[in-house]
Amino acid sequence: MAEPSGTGRDPEVVSRFVEHFAAQLVEAGLPRMPARVFVALLASDAGVLTSAELGEQLRISPAAVSGAVRYLSQVRMVSREREPGSRRERYRVHGDQWYEALTNRETVLKRWEDALRDGVVSLGADTPAGRRLAETLAFFEFVEKEVEAMMERWRAHREERFGRG
Repeated sequence: MAEPSGTGRDPEVVSRFVEHFAAQLVEAGLPRMPARVFVALLASDAGVLTSAELGEQLRISPAAVSGAVRYLSQVRMVSREREPGSRRERYRVHGDQWYEALTNRETVLKRWEDALRDGVVSLGADTPAGRRLAETLAFFEFVEKEVEAMMERWRAHREERFGRG
């Protein structure tokens, strides 16, 4: 496994954790390879691994790592950075990756809300389809407000528990 020696961890135990948690993320809708790469990064002490380290640890091809990282970057769950003094890239998972992922989802929700508003107008608010779209729109507006409030509570909780904002 690509974890520095001296961590005192059994690579097989870490590997089982990575595969188990990745399977949970897959069940929740994350594609399989991005889930595995994300959890491998999450489980590394530094939160940073190179493509070669990810490939070795997960026994996957450089192309599989590249595709997974592209997906994870798009949904803001990992970032790419240059390895100092090298042309090689390394990939980092941040402590606030869940916050970033949810914030990104909020942007998607706003676009869906706009489309639904247009749909209600286009289909007619008094039609069965228009009422169904209006209810869906109301649900997304509700979720958006709840996520906003929840993230405010999370920031306060995180600062209290971990001492950072």
